[in-house]
Amino acid sequence: MSEILFGQSYFLGFDPKLAAAMQPYPPLGALYAASYLRAQNYQVALFDAMLAQSEDEWTRALDHHAPRFAILYEDSFNYLSKMCLLRMRAAAFTMIRAAHARGCIVIVSGSDATDHLAEYFDAGANFILIGEGEITLGELLATLTERAPRDLNTIRGLAFRDARGAIARTPPREFVRDLDTLPFPAWDLVDMARYRDAWRARHGYFSMNLVTTRGCPYHCNWCAKPIYGQRYNSRSPENVVAEMQLLKEKYQPDHIEFADDIFGLKPGWLARFADRVVAQDARIPFKCLMRADLVTDATTSELQRAGCRLVWMGAESGSQKILDAMEKGTRVEHIRAATERLHRANIQVGFFLQFGYPSETRADIEQTLQMVRDCAPDDIGISVAYPLPGTPFHARVKQQLGDQQNWNDSADLAMMYRGPYSTAFYRQLHSVAHKEFRAHQAGQTLRRKFSIKTIARWFYNRLTLPFARARLEWLARAPHHAIRPSAPALSPQAAARPTPQND
Repeated sequence: MSEILFGQSYFLGFDPKLAAAMQPYPPLGALYAASYLRAQNYQVALFDAMLAQSEDEWTRALDHHAPRFAILYEDSFNYLSKMCLLRMRAAAFTMIRAAHARGCIVIVSGSDATDHLAEYFDAGANFILIGEGEITLGELLATLTERAPRDLNTIRGLAFRDARGAIARTPPREFVRDLDTLPFPAWDLVDMARYRDAWRARHGYFSMNLVTTRGCPYHCNWCAKPIYGQRYNSRSPENVVAEMQLLKEKYQPDHIEFADDIFGLKPGWLARFADRVVAQDARIPFKCLMRADLVTDATTSELQRAGCRLVWMGAESGSQKILDAMEKGTRVEHIRAATERLHRANIQVGFFLQFGYPSETRADIEQTLQMVRDCAPDDIGISVAYPLPGTPFHARVKQQLGDQQNWNDSADLAMMYRGPYSTAFYRQLHSVAHKEFRAHQAGQTLRRKFSIKTIARWFYNRLTLPFARARLEWLARAPHHAIRPSAPALSPQAAARPTPQND
């Protein structure tokens, strides 16, 4: 039995595209919160939904642990949790109801709960943490357990229903500036053998996840920030490398994913990190996410020295007009130069691409596809413009949104506002872009090594690509509810930026 049972509602099995990719990672958010409470002498347990089959396993965990407190602590370091997918919201409601029915006090932390307080309270949540949650959670539990009771209204970063049933929100909480003061995640609560087996069976290696920062200081106007806002705080390189050493000694990962929104942004951080990794023999091959304009000759050298194998960039578009409309703050030439630098250093490159932003034309789309052809990244990820609450983009298109305002799963690609083209068009564009990319990749591979499998992949994609393109052209001409061509691109003048909220 444990006084506190942590869980989260992202079930990999409920997301067919990501389940097929099979790259699972433990829920860092819940692990940080669990370690924070354990340092205060609470008895904690973890239900890890990532590799669970259904919400029934949560129910069994509730019955096994009989906790007084059930805490759904969503992983704000996982972009899939930030997307607030409908299937995962449904899972969260099922889990909340199950805990509530067993007499648990239910506490929730996460982007979706922050944006939909009433719905989560109606499902049975007693408290919702707003913003960075560890300290708020500690103060709340100290009150509820009478270790250090206080008026709930004095606990910053908290939402609850008051005696009249109205939703009360306390003032926001200051963020933890010195992240080194937080204990490492409670890795021992994770069934690491299941993760290791899943990774090695599918990919032949075992990857674990780490974060070195919290937040993002940039202003891309489609990026929701309900947890950290525009704040950006960083762990010291020494603290990060100490955790890498711990993981290397205890779990022997073959690879690390740094889940930061932006890796190595703080001046001088990457050089200190590389120095420490080398000095302490903590080198583990890793991938990370960086902005294209931060990939300089110097940062590329430090990435290489530290063991970086892959850098994902939020390229978004090959059209400067669209990047400016997004307030991305980068230029197309930054993307091209960063890719060239990384490839020269034998570091692979991934592009995140986004289609369907207001005012995007076929010419803009073609510029993006041409950028992919020219740069030849090693991987691509494609999405369509996705309006999330709290963003200027959402504020602009809010009146156009229908009943469905979130995707059901990560493969949905629904156009939820009256975009330049229809949902069917963007789903077909996704197919066309991937067929062209895979055919090019297979062709490059065949130049180095003969393989029947690679020939088959090249032939299939080349054979089906003309038909896929023809269907795309037909869908481009099909009737759809488009924004008028004269609609201006979103800009700081077009929509006032609301109070920042987190990714």
